[in-house]
Amino acid sequence: MILFPNAKVNLGLNIVRKRPDGYHDIETLFYPIKGLCDILEVITTDGTPNTIEFSQSGLGIDCNPDSNLCVKAYRLLANRFGMPHVKMHLHKIIPMGAGLGGGSSDAAFALKAMNGFLKEPLSIDELMALALELGSDCPFFITNTPSVGRGRGELLEPVNISLAGFWILLVNPGIHVSTRDAYEGSNPKPWDNPIGNIVNLPLSDWPNKLVNDFEKTVFPKYPLIERVKEELYSMGAVYASMSGSGSTVFGIFKSKPVITDAFKGYFTHTSEM
Repeated sequence: MILFPNAKVNLGLNIVRKRPDGYHDIETLFYPIKGLCDILEVITTDGTPNTIEFSQSGLGIDCNPDSNLCVKAYRLLANRFGMPHVKMHLHKIIPMGAGLGGGSSDAAFALKAMNGFLKEPLSIDELMALALELGSDCPFFITNTPSVGRGRGELLEPVNISLAGFWILLVNPGIHVSTRDAYEGSNPKPWDNPIGNIVNLPLSDWPNKLVNDFEKTVFPKYPLIERVKEELYSMGAVYASMSGSGSTVFGIFKSKPVITDAFKGYFTHTSEM
């Protein structure tokens, strides 16, 4: 079984409040970017049940294989329901720690793949509950459709929005922004206008209304990320924003953009939306 876990971007992100448990409530719109994917291969074998052989290629992941979210997804199912022996290979293309949800997508797709090995497959709601144990972004990738995320991002409301016909350019300058750094100095408060209303406005209205609150804390600490956003607008982007807590910035264009020398040496990806 070969799957293609895709990236996502955040269309707007509001830090609503800090919770007693230390997490923050947010409001954002998750939008899948199906033109940028990792590759995940899952094979069942006759080996010892409830054990996994995991390998990885592509972009290097600086962690013990046991800490990989795909392995954690397997063990979550194996411990609760029992699983056949599995060989799993992940080819990593989506940059890590970039605000694109690659690890969360890998985990969710692994859950969906291995759900087919159960005698009684789990429902979508049950899969989403398990996915939340792996990460706040993981439930989104179970349904993988544009959705407003609230709470930690796990309370999902599908929205009828399509950016078909537009192009997206993703730019990652290779800066690691920790989530802790991104939240430090933030000023949580709800937006005056719910995101569901904002995204129904013409795209030309988004730059003044659809904001990512993390930009207020990240840009002063990492001016290079802000310059990427400015360059995207100078190239003709209709809308540009940082995704999640960064450091990836994306621009939405009416036609396929030509990547400039300003992004030389950065990770870039262009595809139709």
